[in-house]
Amino acid sequence: LFWWFVLIGGVSAISYAGRLTGGKPPKNALYEYSTAVSELILFAIILAFVFLIARGLPKRETFALRRPDSWGRAIGLAFAVFIVIVISNAALNPLLHGGREQGLTPSGWEPSHAAAYGLNLFAFSIVGPIAEELTFRGLGFYLLQRYGQTAAIVVIGITFGLWHGLIEALPVLIIFGIGLAYLRSRTNSIYPGMILHATFNGAALILAVTT
Repeated sequence: LFWWFVLIGGVSAISYAGRLTGGKPPKNALYEYSTAVSELILFAIILAFVFLIARGLPKRETFALRRPDSWGRAIGLAFAVFIVIVISNAALNPLLHGGREQGLTPSGWEPSHAAAYGLNLFAFSIVGPIAEELTFRGLGFYLLQRYGQTAAIVVIGITFGLWHGLIEALPVLIIFGIGLAYLRSRTNSIYPGMILHATFNGAALILAVTT
């Protein structure tokens, strides 16, 4: 657990330092191959540390790599969590403008950059959610649940929010992290959260260039 906090704290510190010193990424960063490549490398490094920390632990149990007790119930809970996240974002975004803080939303669709956008979509809506779910709702939740499910859900939510290095978007990210941790707790599986996380990220990036 100590080394998990070291990893999360280190990434969070780097994220905030980069935000405060470098500002937002370019407006059309999702049209650059370098954006996707850097994210894929970062996720690979993070997962390497996660698996190193989890060395010797039972992988299936540690990462909740099992089917939920009921897919029907899991889908219902995932939909409920999704609605809460959407409502929270709709309520807080006009006040905090967290949606534009990350600076990744393209100014419009550019067909000439479709391939680079596709690679970024893969990085941010597939690889990213898998890596983050294994890190937080997998290893992190497993290590924290000894202190109670509620404590694990809240701590995972807060650390997930800080992990992104954002300020205005922090409340929404914490709610998102708590919702995914709650889903992990109630379904006893990491897969529903992975699917919801990937769906949310993918939908946000697609809507950004189609609306």
